[in-house]
Amino acid sequence: MLKLQTIVASTRPGRAGLSIGTWFNGVAAAHKDFQAELVDLKAVNLPMFDEPNHPRMRQYVHQHTKDWSATIDAADAFVFVLPEYNHGFPASIKNAIDYLSHEWADKPLGFVSYGGVSGGTRAVQLLKPVAGAVGLVVAGEVNIPFFSQYRQDDLFVPPASFVDSANLMLNRIAKVGATLKAGRKELAAA
Repeated sequence: MLKLQTIVASTRPGRAGLSIGTWFNGVAAAHKDFQAELVDLKAVNLPMFDEPNHPRMRQYVHQHTKDWSATIDAADAFVFVLPEYNHGFPASIKNAIDYLSHEWADKPLGFVSYGGVSGGTRAVQLLKPVAGAVGLVVAGEVNIPFFSQYRQDDLFVPPASFVDSANLMLNRIAKVGATLKAGRKELAAA
């Protein structure tokens, strides 16, 4: 079983990300291959990157970085839930990625993006090279256009087709994740 973290990227007041992330985390928790955990960057509350040493050195001086490192290191796979802001991704997710290096490496990543007509696809396309630079392996995406039509109070209630899409991505993350986890074990033993 893989430990999958659903990371909610948006930190702004009134955000839809937490309700969408909660929905997706529920889908992941029901999947047979995952132990699912929801991680909210607003609750993590990382300041703008403030470590004096490069993350590759793993010489963290701040407790918030040590805590973030332990959180990410414990996971086998990730799904980033993110909106599209001005044809890009929120700074909060870039900041969270930049804090670490080794902790992300050789783990699969899926995206659940949301927005208007594009469903956040431009944010995902811009974030893929950033994810690749720290060794994350992109394993799929679910794009949610016009997300507000599926919000009911503080809940995200999408049609069944979104659950089907989420499960297709989770199946791929499970396959890629199992291979990468075995590879990480081999590297650690070498």
